[in-house]
Amino acid sequence: MNLNLDFGFFNWALVQSFILKGLIFSFQLTIVAMIGGIALGTILALMRLSGKQWLVMPAAAYVNTLRSIPLVMVILWFFLLIPAAFYQALPGGIGTKYRSEIAALITFTVFEAAYYSEIMRAGIQSVSKGQVYAGYAVGMTYAQCMKLIVLPQAFRNMLPVLLTQTIILFQDTSLVYVISATDFVGAASKIAQRDSRLVEMYLFVAIVYFVLCYTLSYMVKRLQRKIAVIR
Repeated sequence: MNLNLDFGFFNWALVQSFILKGLIFSFQLTIVAMIGGIALGTILALMRLSGKQWLVMPAAAYVNTLRSIPLVMVILWFFLLIPAAFYQALPGGIGTKYRSEIAALITFTVFEAAYYSEIMRAGIQSVSKGQVYAGYAVGMTYAQCMKLIVLPQAFRNMLPVLLTQTIILFQDTSLVYVISATDFVGAASKIAQRDSRLVEMYLFVAIVYFVLCYTLSYMVKRLQRKIAVIR
């Protein structure tokens, strides 16, 4: 089979103008969603473990609902349902100019929080209750025990899983094409259609994703072995 591949159109100007900008946005979206998702997910995990039904029920409903809906649907919902007034209220007209990108940041943060929540809940439950009781014995409050004893250990125990979920998040950022946000795949797609080089560009995208994700997964495995030794 002759694919007739020709990468002659590929040059630095093309990378700088399209590819690099799209890749940077994919990284930015991943980092912001990871930080926001872990922060919100930790709060949700604490709510579900509080034992108070008025906290457990809404947190469980949030997590179970978002984990049961395809991400692409959530992206479309947030993009279409967030009022235009919200974007217009943002300073400097940034909301109007970058509506798709801002909607993507909000969506991924909210959506990933449901998955990070379950990871953090497992991490918190992995910490021995005896350590919590020891904290109570020396006069610590529940909040102090969580802050000083439980959460640091939970983060350490779940760090490899959190990073693995972040790699999946990076791959999922390609779905923002449905709202016309220009991520790495979106930028490559525009070039592919403009220059009629779909095979070459999508092959390039696949190779980049493979190299990045495989490298990150290998690093996570090494980190996991180191944490296992520390335990």
